[in-house]
Amino acid sequence: MPARSPLINIMVRTAQHAARGLKRDFGEIEQLQVSRKGPADFVSTADLRAEKQVTEDLIKARPDYGLLSEEGSVREPRAGGPRWVIDPLDGTTNFLHGIPHFAISIGLEQTGTLLAAVVYDPIKDELFHAEKGGGAFLNDRRLRVSSRRKLEEAVLATGMPFKGHGDTTRLIEEVGRVMPEVAGIRRFGAAALDLAYVAAGRFEAFWERDLKPWDVAAGALLVREAGGYVSAIDGRDFTLDGKSVLASNSNLHTDVSAALAGRLKR
Repeated sequence: MPARSPLINIMVRTAQHAARGLKRDFGEIEQLQVSRKGPADFVSTADLRAEKQVTEDLIKARPDYGLLSEEGSVREPRAGGPRWVIDPLDGTTNFLHGIPHFAISIGLEQTGTLLAAVVYDPIKDELFHAEKGGGAFLNDRRLRVSSRRKLEEAVLATGMPFKGHGDTTRLIEEVGRVMPEVAGIRRFGAAALDLAYVAAGRFEAFWERDLKPWDVAAGALLVREAGGYVSAIDGRDFTLDGKSVLASNSNLHTDVSAALAGRLKR
């Protein structure tokens, strides 16, 4: 593997620094103080501590860069420069229920172009990272998306609406169209890891609606740099504020998109 760039090293150190606190809090899950952020959407003290740690480390390392974080931190970049897009705890509900599937997600973008990505799963010690034009990696191993070409062999992942969020009817319709065509559908509850798993070839595709920039900024670049394809669900160009994502290996993207829309030709 090529040597990591100074930029990736900053992102990796930041994620690993914040991860130490998350692992400690995860081990003491029953003692966490939890406050409501919205219907069935919780923010824990661990979330806030992780955000504080991540934002402080990134601002110290790159004071001119902007910043956007799930928990509300916003910092404008200087003269249209790069901006960090952060989810300090992707998979909060998993975390709060003691489910060991969550990650720290850090993306870097400039005027809509994704530049660098780190997604770190502290429980499994899996570090996904990518830089535009430099490929995607899991720890020290180069990543490539799955090479499968048949939907009947494909495992897909998605997100599901929950109380007060999303269109349940539409998702049920999409799952009903896709399920008969594929080997399986999974829902793990952490979009950044779902996208990283597409990059690693563990899933053939992932789709979800009603997402935020911090949900997809890092994962979308991982998929692209691993040789995959990323668009909106309706086939339009992917954008950070586009509200939906369909990521897959390049072989199956058209078929997955057609299946979701109910127009797959048998």
